[in-house]
Amino acid sequence: MRQYIKLSLIILLLGSSISLKSQVLPVGTPVLDDYYRRQQLLGKVDSTISFSIRPLNNMGLQRGNIYNPDSLTTIDRSFIRTSIPDLTIQLLPLSWVQQVNTKYPYGYNDGGMIPARGYQTQVSAGIYARYKGFEVQLRPEFIYAENKDYQRFDSDQLLHWQGWYSLHNNIDMPERFGEGAYKKLYLGQSYIRYNYRSLSLGVSSENLWWGPGMYNSLLMSNTAPGFLHITLNTNKPIKTGIGSFEGQLIGGQLRSSGYTPTTFGNPTHFDYLYEEKPPGWRYISGFVMTYQPKWLPGLSLGHARSYVVYRHDMGNGLNSFLPFFGPGSWTDPNDPSINLNSEQRKNRDGYKSFFFRWVLPAGQAEFYGEYGRNDPAWDSRDLKVELEHSRAYTLGLRKLFTLPGIHQDHLQFNLELTQLASSRTSTIRNSPQWYASGIVRDGYTNRGQILGAGAGPGSSVQTINFSWLRGMKQIGLMFQRYEHNNDFYFNWIGDIRKNWVDLSLAGYGEWNYKNFLFNAKLQYINGLNYQYELKEIKENPQGTDFWQFFKQDKANMHLQLGVMYRF
Repeated sequence: MRQYIKLSLIILLLGSSISLKSQVLPVGTPVLDDYYRRQQLLGKVDSTISFSIRPLNNMGLQRGNIYNPDSLTTIDRSFIRTSIPDLTIQLLPLSWVQQVNTKYPYGYNDGGMIPARGYQTQVSAGIYARYKGFEVQLRPEFIYAENKDYQRFDSDQLLHWQGWYSLHNNIDMPERFGEGAYKKLYLGQSYIRYNYRSLSLGVSSENLWWGPGMYNSLLMSNTAPGFLHITLNTNKPIKTGIGSFEGQLIGGQLRSSGYTPTTFGNPTHFDYLYEEKPPGWRYISGFVMTYQPKWLPGLSLGHARSYVVYRHDMGNGLNSFLPFFGPGSWTDPNDPSINLNSEQRKNRDGYKSFFFRWVLPAGQAEFYGEYGRNDPAWDSRDLKVELEHSRAYTLGLRKLFTLPGIHQDHLQFNLELTQLASSRTSTIRNSPQWYASGIVRDGYTNRGQILGAGAGPGSSVQTINFSWLRGMKQIGLMFQRYEHNNDFYFNWIGDIRKNWVDLSLAGYGEWNYKNFLFNAKLQYINGLNYQYELKEIKENPQGTDFWQFFKQDKANMHLQLGVMYRF
């Protein structure tokens, strides 16, 4: 908290003495975030931008006001006139997001908001300032969640709880964030930085997104609140004789939620299985880079890596803070029985991914994918032979179809698949669950939420989306199938009837009107075998009809409403 207060004071002091060139569009900004990506498919945004390193900024997008791309006027009231040359100050949009879950928590990619039942809201506003190469943004976020209780994991079998704690003892992912209403004030999408040509250096608390996925990203997404970090990044593609490059290098601070995995006190929940996590914060370091070959316009190839370690387990050398060029992945390749890679020997957890995105403006389409591992290969041969080991992946495509008429409307089709469940190699070799770690036992999280794919450990998600488009306006339907933690299900539940799967249908809309941007979503979720439960029919003799049982499904409604006012 002290670091947040210090950064706030710096921003407030400099905000009164700082001109606009590099406005930043926060990750997940309703309506606008995906609008620019669609514009690229239509050939209206620079094709060398990969959209795989976000937040985006205006040096790449080249708009007069990144929040008002369709403005036809030369006067923008969000800018405050000053008498100081080279100084520009801008009022940032006021944003208000509300959501409701009727029966159980649902939804991710919502930043500081938490998985909770009941009503929840987030309000943000702020100010941006620039003076020559320096720029400052203060955009805090206030979150309030009703945080009602709900039916949580409730097995009375010791074996099930041993499996449940095998995950939750190694990740900070509480079922409920306390027992009452939840209130938090974060620095949100705030930063202070210096820009020199295509490079930017600064301190930030912004959310980051690495990778081409639209709904899930393996290493960095906006599912968790943003964390305080130092960043060195490109603010637009660097164009060379062989192609274009983008990149980002970070070092930051991760905090725990402060909550236990579940509420204690129920004698059938075997509380003694809980192992308290170490105190203190974690250090995260990471980098991402993309390359777009000059000879293949629209194709971006990328690589990302990240490392997490408790601060008290770190050294003070450069390799402790920037471990990207350290020794090989295994210290003793002749003894695979040890089951500890070099990252684990250094008390840190590591992740890596490779990704691509191919934009085809002529066909108004894009294809993308990301492949990641959370357990390093012994050597290049092991990587080639066991490519499936500890892998996760995302694959997706999107196609726009132009409709006849003067409005240049489009229809959109989008498909994305994400798989985080362990592969079959886990039956013969150690295969840690994604985002959980027996070494860094708070896992790959910040304040109780996952930094990567919001679907969570062991899960898989399939999403199909159809919509009508007109500029920033959009009305559509989304179908989603969400399998909850198959690693836990296959390893510990062991009943083929109990796989927990959410099937959902959502109607959503986005609309711009004058200075306002509106977005809304109504989603019906049918949770089949909710919390991996069912009830046997006791009247039936055992084995008479295995598939006759009382279903423990749960219906849930997820409602989201948002409005943004652009000054």
